[in-house]
Amino acid sequence: MAGPAGRRLVGGTAPWAFILIWSTGFLVARAVVPYADVQLFLVARFALTAAVFTGAALSMGVAWPRGRRVGLHLLAGALMQGVYLGFSYWAIAQGLAAGIMALLGALQPLFTALITTCVFGQRQSARAWAGLGIGFAGVACVLAPKLALHATDPGAGPGAGGLPPLGAVLALFSVLGVTVGTLLQKSSLAGDDLRPAGVLQNLGATAVVVVLFLAVGTPHWDPHPVLWTALAWSALGPSVIGVSLLVWMVRHGGATKATALILLVPPLAAVEAFAMFGETLTPLQLAGFALALGGVSLTRRG
Repeated sequence: MAGPAGRRLVGGTAPWAFILIWSTGFLVARAVVPYADVQLFLVARFALTAAVFTGAALSMGVAWPRGRRVGLHLLAGALMQGVYLGFSYWAIAQGLAAGIMALLGALQPLFTALITTCVFGQRQSARAWAGLGIGFAGVACVLAPKLALHATDPGAGPGAGGLPPLGAVLALFSVLGVTVGTLLQKSSLAGDDLRPAGVLQNLGATAVVVVLFLAVGTPHWDPHPVLWTALAWSALGPSVIGVSLLVWMVRHGGATKATALILLVPPLAAVEAFAMFGETLTPLQLAGFALALGGVSLTRRG
């Protein structure tokens, strides 16, 4: 869609569909850990996603990118998905608490605003900056109880609330990767059809996680129904629909406004974990959800 119709979609159902689908990535990660090496799982996920996009592109006979744009698509996918998911999973394996990783992941909108302002000279309004700050504070409130649990109970789960230097560097590198990869979507790639672009970008992501698997992974794959279900959903949901929605919104709207939606992902994931896994949901977390929602709303208006 383009023009007024496209702008209505950006401000209508697309953002909420993206938030809902993207938030399930936290649940998938939790579900697959007992059944497969996470890097091997990501290899299968990105390869399956590339196959889905290939079928869609060939069946519709759309034009494929050529020349320099092929390399840019591979780079965008390698950064936006391969580096982000591969390195963030690796950071958690190095001892970084999952809650801290989620909090650092919420830095993407701030990184986006800083890069577009300092590198591209795109000014952000005071309202937008205030909205980002309020949204990040809301995310911190949602994750605070989990971080406190990790800090006081070493048996609470991976990371024990610590901030190991290697894990922190890998986490920040992953967030920088997804930020730059997302911004590339507004370059000369913006005119390419999302289906062949999805093929190339998932091949770029696959290349990154294959290298990570060969370096640090193990051939652990238990063919449990939970694992196959998680693989099918992660490929069709977050990778096909979720990434396509994010790329579409970035192309047709402001990058800062689009990535600000990611501030709502950790709070919604906490609600989903409460419903599906019986995790706690405190009044502070509910207040944080409201803050994040208000911050995102303010940023998108700004």
